[in-house]
Amino acid sequence: MQTASFAGFIKTLFYIVAFYYIFKFLAKLFLPLLVKKVVEKAGANFQEQQQRSQDASWRTSNSNDEIIYNTAHSKNPRETKKVGDYVDYEEID
Repeated sequence: MQTASFAGFIKTLFYIVAFYYIFKFLAKLFLPLLVKKVVEKAGANFQEQQQRSQDASWRTSNSNDEIIYNTAHSKNPRETKKVGDYVDYEEID
């Protein structure tokens, strides 16, 4: 069985600190590039989706030349649903 030594502890601590600073340095280098790439890809997907949506709406609007207005419902407004009876309360002195 091995026992922990002070030199082994310092060595492990050095490796942890070195890894932290190397990771921090590499993150500063590559993270902005990675984020830029992700944002560009999301923008391209959004543009493509908008283009498909506009093309689909253009095709459906070109085929419908007639516009029919339904005025039957505008003359008779919809009745409100009756839920219960109205009860008038009076204050008692």
